[in-house]
Amino acid sequence: MKWRALGAALAVAGVVAAAALLLLPPEVRYETEAVRRQPVQDTVTAIGTLQPRQYVDVGAQVSGQIRRLHVAAGDAVRRGQLLVEIDPSVQQATVDAGRAQLDGLRAQLAEQEALHRLAAQQMARQRQMAAEEATRAEDVQAAEAELAVRAARIAQLRAQIAETRATQRADEARLGYTRIFAPMDGTVVGVEAREGQTLNATYQTPRILRIADLGGMTVWTEVSEADVRRVRPGMAVWFTTLGSDGEGEARRWRSRVRQVLPAPPLQETSAESAGAAAAPATKAVTYTVLFDVDNADGALMPQMTAQAVFQVAGTEDALAVPLAALQPVADAPGQAAVRVLGEGGRPEQRRVRVGVRSRHLAEVSEGLKEGERIVTGETRRPRTPKWLQW
Repeated sequence: MKWRALGAALAVAGVVAAAALLLLPPEVRYETEAVRRQPVQDTVTAIGTLQPRQYVDVGAQVSGQIRRLHVAAGDAVRRGQLLVEIDPSVQQATVDAGRAQLDGLRAQLAEQEALHRLAAQQMARQRQMAAEEATRAEDVQAAEAELAVRAARIAQLRAQIAETRATQRADEARLGYTRIFAPMDGTVVGVEAREGQTLNATYQTPRILRIADLGGMTVWTEVSEADVRRVRPGMAVWFTTLGSDGEGEARRWRSRVRQVLPAPPLQETSAESAGAAAAPATKAVTYTVLFDVDNADGALMPQMTAQAVFQVAGTEDALAVPLAALQPVADAPGQAAVRVLGEGGRPEQRRVRVGVRSRHLAEVSEGLKEGERIVTGETRRPRTPKWLQW
């Protein structure tokens, strides 16, 4: 009986302890952060590629074998400098043939002009004789016709000479194209042909090399369709390249947006994709944004990857709070609710006016003071009665 009574007492004590645990409010611990001044920047990030601001692809306008290639990749060139010599044999033969044809036409013209003078003299004699009634009318008409024929032949030859002279100028221009000169000052950034290679310019202009002015670069960035509406010409932007400047920190280049292209880059489609049934697009759409940067020290090179940050808005000295600590207020645009740790260590709800937002911070323009602590999170755990603590 005694053991049964003891067991019943322990059971009652357990029930009482459990009830006490359930009735006691849980212990709450608040995670807080002090309101302090720091930069807050609303930005758009994108990846881009560096290209020379000015460059020219030098190609061949005539077919033939490359006889001499006077430059190599990395060479600095001046405008008008000889770059490439193409075998001029075919073009030279064409020019020589045209000159000979032009000489032949000029000789024919001289002959016809002499015959025209003779026909004019004969017509004059026939008219004099007709005035004296010493010739027939048909002889006079024949002399007039002969003079008109000689005049027409002279006009025809002059037209042929003009046509041949125009063709001759084109042939001489093509002969000049066998010597290719630099169209601008710059650096040879790529050579796609070799000495001895035969070029075929029948259907398209073969590219031989590229000359670029590396003193200024353009960054071609791809901005997602979700962010492109926030990017405007004239907006400040900075970017870094992969790697560091040797001191452990990535160098920043600053510029301003020059242009936002109105359409995404054209995508090349293969024959298979063109013949296949249209499928819903799954690739994200991006728009090209361009901005320029000086490269006087040559630190930037073509095709480098640029990690660009467009500065939509921001301030360098703002009362900032973590974005996760804000709760939206439905009836008050531009405002948010935040819990501030008050006296006694208990949080109080407060409305604040929010300015610039970044990915992690928000500027508070009204409602908080520097040094106040806001609640960023809380943890709850059951409270243990003191009489159960050992």
